[in-house]
Amino acid sequence: MKLHNILTTAVAALGLATAAMAQDKTKVGFIYVGPIGDGGWTYEHDKARLAVEEHFGDKVETIYQESVPEGTDAERAITQMALQGADLIFTTSFGFMDPTVAAAKKFPNVKFEHATGYKTAPNLSTYSARFYEGRAIQGHIAGRMTESNTIGYIASYPIPEVIRGINSAFIHARKANPDVQFKIIWAYTWFDPAKEADAAQALIEQGADVILQHTDSTAPQAAAEKAGDVITFGQASDMAEYKPMPRVSSIIDNWAPYYIARTQAVIDGTWESQQVWHGIGEGMVGIGEITDAVPDDVKAEALALKDAIASGDYHPFTGPLKKQDGSDWLSESEVADDGTLLGMDFYVEGLTGEIPQ
Repeated sequence: MKLHNILTTAVAALGLATAAMAQDKTKVGFIYVGPIGDGGWTYEHDKARLAVEEHFGDKVETIYQESVPEGTDAERAITQMALQGADLIFTTSFGFMDPTVAAAKKFPNVKFEHATGYKTAPNLSTYSARFYEGRAIQGHIAGRMTESNTIGYIASYPIPEVIRGINSAFIHARKANPDVQFKIIWAYTWFDPAKEADAAQALIEQGADVILQHTDSTAPQAAAEKAGDVITFGQASDMAEYKPMPRVSSIIDNWAPYYIARTQAVIDGTWESQQVWHGIGEGMVGIGEITDAVPDDVKAEALALKDAIASGDYHPFTGPLKKQDGSDWLSESEVADDGTLLGMDFYVEGLTGEIPQ
């Protein structure tokens, strides 16, 4: 009988210890707008989630939900994750902004991090990357390599992040080749391979021999490969399966250091609300290998531009620059301030068409 009581006590103690260990784990959640296998935006966020697991081991448990639509569905998904006991939740798309704000109000003891937004709270931070820095490098390569002088751009949604990217790519394509014209198709999606492929095909039929994209699948790469003699650039991820042609370089989002640092802050009890916007210099924006399909002189120019941006010696939005309507924006050597860039709702001079409302 005594032995039975001892065993019962030991089992109970073990159960309590296991429960305590489970409670000691920091639970980190991720809400994704696309599937983790999209090969682009969400794929890179999930790589960073796995890096968090590898870095912290048994100290951290991660959970995620993929393919969450922006809007009311997002608030339900974020709420459910908070109810699952998440201590920290990363919501990784612009359209998750208001749902994240709403969830942060409901769960003041949970820490929230929203990617690419601008609304904060005591328990809500924002973080983003200066993707436009990478677009400048892509634009330079595109301007130097196009033979048709027509560059196609597959845009997702008309938000400042996307408009900045179009402007940056165009400015630097024009600097490299004053005869360049951009044709822009708004896909109204972050991830829809069929729509993205159709957009790429339409741009190619309009004479584009370079395709840039601010959408997340590799469908435009496949369309360009099929067409032949069309170059592309990886978006958010390296998309290396299409090297050396059509994909001649890429913008790579490196979220892992940020996710690890913010998880550590929660563990340490030092987490505070902040707004972060990092670029090439800080390592949040990477430039994928420039392949041998790019002439040596163009590659050297692109790498020099990358180095100048990384060091802070050059800013992609440096005057003189005018707005599309011909009005003055930046004078000689003047640099755009972050406030203007974060709210950018206009094209620069030389771009045609209107930004959808």
